[in-house]
Amino acid sequence: MSNSLLLGRSLPVPNVQELARSDQIPERYFKPDVDAASMASIDDDELPVIDLMKLLDPELIDREELLRLGSACKEWGFFQIINHGIPEEVIEKIKDDIKKFFKLPLKEKEAIKQIPGHFEGYGQMFVHSEEQKLDWADILILAIQPSQHRDMRFWPTNPSTFRDTLETYTSKVAKVVDCLYGLMAKDLGVDTEEMLNISSSGQLQTVRINFYPPCKQASKVLGLSPHSDANALTVLLQANDVQGLQIRKNGKWFLIKPKPGALIINIGDVMEILTNGRYKSVEHRAIINMEEERLSIATFHLPRDDVVLRPFPELIGSDGELYKVITVKEYIREFFSEKLNGKNALESVKLRK
Repeated sequence: MSNSLLLGRSLPVPNVQELARSDQIPERYFKPDVDAASMASIDDDELPVIDLMKLLDPELIDREELLRLGSACKEWGFFQIINHGIPEEVIEKIKDDIKKFFKLPLKEKEAIKQIPGHFEGYGQMFVHSEEQKLDWADILILAIQPSQHRDMRFWPTNPSTFRDTLETYTSKVAKVVDCLYGLMAKDLGVDTEEMLNISSSGQLQTVRINFYPPCKQASKVLGLSPHSDANALTVLLQANDVQGLQIRKNGKWFLIKPKPGALIINIGDVMEILTNGRYKSVEHRAIINMEEERLSIATFHLPRDDVVLRPFPELIGSDGELYKVITVKEYIREFFSEKLNGKNALESVKLRK
């Protein structure tokens, strides 16, 4: 199968949930570059919060809210959305099933562990060498769309509702993302149909379900190394009340405090390329709590493999195109070929450094 999902292969690593039960933390998890000193905090009103209901009716579209969305994409690269239309019971069910899955005995979880040469399953990502520093997390990765890319060997059957729950949640997330693409086209002044054709027609949708165990030496480890996402748009749902997502802004790390029922959206590298740098993908990372586990589910959206990434013509100014012309498949291969490291992959395709 010629599919960029298969490009993200990773070496097997120890199970962190099991390691967390002992006081012994292997040296490979200690990261010298965890810089707690550069921390700052985001007040609730600083990270943009977009009310999607104000933008859903094209006849009654709230211009101020649309400007707020555009500003969030250009200045922050991250925002929260409320009134997104996904029923509360769907949100609560996916949270519940995620928690139940990670409470299963290790043997049962490892029945769907990653196998050599495959991206999906229970394990880890971006591990390319035996010497590489590791993230303090266990993850489950699944391909969702197109449906023919699904490998059901890796889809949990326990809890028994997991598959249906994930199907329902991700289909509703896809509708929210299509809505956001249309709104972003309006903000940017580009053709809506062209945006939707590139971004959502046959697009790839994958999920990364994250379990970050507590760690007694939390200040020395990271749950997820600093990086920007390769895709177009990411939708993150926090599955419990433990905070840990940080974004880098103005040289400082800001802790995001999710609003109840909100979804966190972030711009990926592909969207930065398509908008010729108008919208920004932003470095983010996950920190660890000393006492409590943290769970989340990230849903990634990416154009088809064969889509050529180049800016919308309306967004090419006097400086011309800022990035090399590259296909989605070529960019994803570049992104997955190295360990997570800031915005290195995007920097590698910039025409002017």
